Amino acid sequence: MPEFDLVIRGGTVVTAADTVRCDVGVRDGRVAALAENLSDGKRVIDAGGLLVMPGGIDSHCHIDQLSSSGAYTADNWESGTRSGLAGGTTMLMPFAAQFRGQSLRQAVEDYHQLADGNALSDYAFHLIISDPTEAVLGQELPALIKDGYTSFKIYLTYDSLKLNDRETLAVMETARREGALTMVHAENHDVIAYLTDKLLAAGHVRPEFHRVAHADIAESEATARAIALSEVIDVPMLLVHVSAREAIEAIRRARGRGLRVYGETCPQYLFLTEDDLLQSGWEGAKCMCSPPPRDKANQEFVWNGLTDGTFQVFSSDHAAYRFDSPKGKFVGGFDDATASFKKVANGVPGLEIRLPMLFSEGVRTGRLSLNRFVELAATNAAKMYGVYPKKGTIAVGSDADIALWDPELTRTVSIDMLHDNMDYTPYEGRQVTGWPVEVLVRGETVFRDDDVIAPAGNGRFVPCEPPQMAKPLGRPIHGFSPTTGVFSGW
Repeated sequence: MPEFDLVIRGGTVVTAADTVRCDVGVRDGRVAALAENLSDGKRVIDAGGLLVMPGGIDSHCHIDQLSSSGAYTADNWESGTRSGLAGGTTMLMPFAAQFRGQSLRQAVEDYHQLADGNALSDYAFHLIISDPTEAVLGQELPALIKDGYTSFKIYLTYDSLKLNDRETLAVMETARREGALTMVHAENHDVIAYLTDKLLAAGHVRPEFHRVAHADIAESEATARAIALSEVIDVPMLLVHVSAREAIEAIRRARGRGLRVYGETCPQYLFLTEDDLLQSGWEGAKCMCSPPPRDKANQEFVWNGLTDGTFQVFSSDHAAYRFDSPKGKFVGGFDDATASFKKVANGVPGLEIRLPMLFSEGVRTGRLSLNRFVELAATNAAKMYGVYPKKGTIAVGSDADIALWDPELTRTVSIDMLHDNMDYTPYEGRQVTGWPVEVLVRGETVFRDDDVIAPAGNGRFVPCEPPQMAKPLGRPIHGFSPTTGVFSGW
């Protein structure tokens, strides 16, 4: 009998730590051996000339989700995971979203009804907390954390989602006590609302004015405030979809002071600019997201954040709203007489192209090493959210979630080649070099020859452990710990 179920032979194995030419032996869905000249398995994949890397983890995406604006994402669990696999991503981590007045536990159960039996790849859930009542923070959230939902997102903006500072502190205190990680959408709601009202009153309604309303200072102020609140509670925190130079610098300063403040950015801040909002008609709405794309010079600060370690995570923030649907970008349908940027659903698609574009513009240009690419693609997210080393690496005992990449394969991005349910991509016509050509989940091929062959229900829910990155530092404010009530003296 062959020793292995599968041998991936002759490729270059790349992890966050190492790059080595060797074979990979897989048994029972897990990596069983890494060595030269392994004996044949029941199945052999010739990986000569290919890079053998961990399957990507997209730890911030919106799948099968109703937004606070009433828009509904184009991608359900089948199409979202299908698109992910075609782009080398073998695990998604979207959000079970609580609406105000709703039980958090019920939100999770409802989301499982959508995902279970439909996902093609493995998945975990973050939570979105919009109504942090005593029952939610005292009972539901601690129980859910113990059940494997160990990260949650809060918003400092959007009418139906935003928390005030006192509520934010209460959520962070629960995260500290229970060993969970708080993710923060940091924009100043009142600044955005004030500028929006002034712009609309002056007749400035087109997509480019979304960029004006969501000014850099709205992001940088809220980022600095979120950092200050996390310091009061002495709890680590992740700032999501960071776009602006000033916000990046605030994170860098906080980390320089020894705070456990983490950062995430996304493709739209590397590959789109505010000029993309200026397209004719309402085409610019296709590139609207929050925070918005900034100017060209700002892109270099985002790249610098990726290369110098200010950002630990690179996620798609895939929020795919169709241009032609009344449940999409223009909720209720488009009406030229009343259209305004305020009525456009915020979000852009990017799940499938997240990794190829980062490889093409990061690795091939020399900005990122292969090992740093793997960190950003998979390993750091696995560590951040408590699924490492089961996911996010190629190591003995890890799940055999593996993507085989052809670093020389050049393709032109087009909506016709993508596997999601969208009717556009903001990256249409972009030439990209470096694509996955075969993808495996737990040792089984799920994508090959541009064809996703995984059956519906192939994906499994993965409970998350309390992240090591969520441990507090033990730095009380002037000798007082508000979470314990202990005062240690001046």
